[in-house]
Amino acid sequence: MNKFIIGILALLVLIGGVAVMMFTGDEDSYVKESDESTELEQPIPVEPDGGIGDGGEPLPEIENTGNDVEVIGQSVKGTDIKVYNFGTGPNHILIVGGVHGGYSPNTSDLANQLINHYESGVENIPENITLSIIPELNPDGGEMTGSAGRFNANNVDLNRNFDCEWSATGVWREQKVSGGDKPFSETESVALKDFVQKIEPAAAIVLFSAEGKVYPSACEGKPSQASINLADMYADAAGYQTEAEFDAYAITGDMVNWMAKEGFPAISVLLSDHQSTEFNKNLTAVQEIVANYIE
Repeated sequence: MNKFIIGILALLVLIGGVAVMMFTGDEDSYVKESDESTELEQPIPVEPDGGIGDGGEPLPEIENTGNDVEVIGQSVKGTDIKVYNFGTGPNHILIVGGVHGGYSPNTSDLANQLINHYESGVENIPENITLSIIPELNPDGGEMTGSAGRFNANNVDLNRNFDCEWSATGVWREQKVSGGDKPFSETESVALKDFVQKIEPAAAIVLFSAEGKVYPSACEGKPSQASINLADMYADAAGYQTEAEFDAYAITGDMVNWMAKEGFPAISVLLSDHQSTEFNKNLTAVQEIVANYIE
């Protein structure tokens, strides 16, 4: 009997051992499927909006004031002739200084004062306007003083070198002066001509000295009404006197009259003397033209 019981127990132990081995083998061979995706996750940016500004808005662009400097040509001696542009509007207002170099240095000084004023950002240019200022059309003449500074390095009076009633020999006061070999024979004149034809100014203001008057422009005829209106507006704002025509002596090859021939309203502003820029009164006039001449 005892042998029988021992045999049964041995059989049970054997069966249990086999069962344990089978269970263990199944566990080792079992590969658990994962619930998680095997794809790589996208990295999260450091900034919650992707680094383009608060709230996902694009970063603001830097405002373009439209101020730039452009070289429009060179003098006879190779000095750059520069124009300073303010604003980006389609209507151009042009101011030219330094036509007669060291003879009228205050015209360049005034132009540079106007440039400094608008570069300071204290005043905005209307959206429909571009203000262009050439401070020194005759830099070679600017190197000299007195009457000698009136002319360029070829001894030509630039204000006798434009294609309006041009003559090779012009007059200044009682003195004969050179108008050049032909209209636009001088590099400075060509630089201004090309720039004027490029921008087609709605108004052009050319600074001279000295008389304290403003003149409209005309070529072989009467001044246009637009030129008269421009002269009146400038003179009224600045406190200068206007004259219908310069008749002290014959003028040939005049740049302002050439602009009239091309159809651009233009005026000659003659400062009161050869030293003072009369900045405040001329700034007032320029502000008036910029704000109100173009509707």
